[in-house]
Amino acid sequence: MDSLSRRAFVGGAAGLGLLAGCGRLPWQGRPPPPKVPTIGYLVPGLPDPTIDGQLDAFREGLAALGYAEGQNVAIERRYTDGSDAQLREAATDLVRHEVDVLVVRGTAGVLAAKGATHTTPIVFANAGDPVASGLVASLARPGGNATGVSSIVPQLSGKRLELLGQVVPGLQRVAFLSDPRSSAGSVSEMQAASTALGLRLQVLEIRDAADVEAAFAAAGADHADALLTAGGSTGRHSARIVSLAASRRLPTMYQWPRVVHEGGLMSYGVNELDQFRRAATYVDKILKGAQPADLPVEQPMVFDFVVNMKTARELGITFPHDVALQITEMIE
Repeated sequence: MDSLSRRAFVGGAAGLGLLAGCGRLPWQGRPPPPKVPTIGYLVPGLPDPTIDGQLDAFREGLAALGYAEGQNVAIERRYTDGSDAQLREAATDLVRHEVDVLVVRGTAGVLAAKGATHTTPIVFANAGDPVASGLVASLARPGGNATGVSSIVPQLSGKRLELLGQVVPGLQRVAFLSDPRSSAGSVSEMQAASTALGLRLQVLEIRDAADVEAAFAAAGADHADALLTAGGSTGRHSARIVSLAASRRLPTMYQWPRVVHEGGLMSYGVNELDQFRRAATYVDKILKGAQPADLPVEQPMVFDFVVNMKTARELGITFPHDVALQITEMIE
C-alpha cells in the first residue's frame, strides 16, 4: 500500500472510530422511542356531557399521578350503544390492539371485557356488586384479571328506600326496576331493606326497551306508590322511564344524577366522578407491575343526593327539612 493510500486508510479508520465513539453510525438510524403504555377505555354509551365528564375525571386522576395523555400514556377509546353485542366487539378490538390495561364503565362492560380476555388487566369504575355479578371472587381478593371501584355498599338500598319514604307520604308499595345482569346483589339487599322498613317490594326486570312498558304496566296493576331504579339497562332507557313516570305521576328514585337532569325526580348514589378519579390509581399500580388479583376492590366514599325541584312541584312533593339538608345538588 503506497503512502497516500495508507494515509487515506488511517484517516478513514480514525473517522469511523470517532463516529463509533459518538454513538450510532449515520446509516444505523435513530433509536426507536420508548414504548408508551396504552390504556383501553371501554364505555357502554355514546359521548355526552356525563360520559365526557367521567373521562375528564379519569384524566385528572392520571394527571395527579404524573401521567399526561399523548406524552407518557395513550388512551384508546371505544364507545358503544350499550348492547351486549357492541360491548363484546369493542372489548375484543381493544384486546387485539394489545392495550396494557382496560378501564371499563359498568358491570355489563366488565363482563364483556372478561369474555374477551383472561390476561389483560381490567379496572372497573361504577360497576355494580362485583361479587354477585361474578366479576371478582371477593372484594379483598379479586382473584382474577379484574379489580376496581364498586358502586354498591350494603346500606345504599336502605338509604334510597328511606328517602323515598320520607318524601312520599303513605308509601307502602315500591316497584324496583332492575337489570338482572348488573343488579343481582342489589335485589336481595333491596328486599331486606324493604322488609325492615315495612314496605312491599315488586321486582321488575329490565333487559331491553320492550321490558320498560311491561314493567310500568305491572307496577300500575300492583298499585305502586313509587319507583326505584338500578343500573344496567334502566340507565340506557332512562329517558323513556322518566317520561312514563311523569305521565303516571309516580315519584321515582334513580341511581345516577344525569337522569335527574333529564327530568327525573331524585337520585341518591355514588359520586361518579370520584369513582373515575380513583380508578386511575389502579391503573397506575398495574402499570408499575401490580396484579389485579392482589388489589382489593374499593367501595364508594362520596355520595350525591340530587333533586329536580320542577319535577317535585309537578308531583306535589315537598322535602322535609331534615331531608333537604342532605341534598347535594338542587335542579330548578
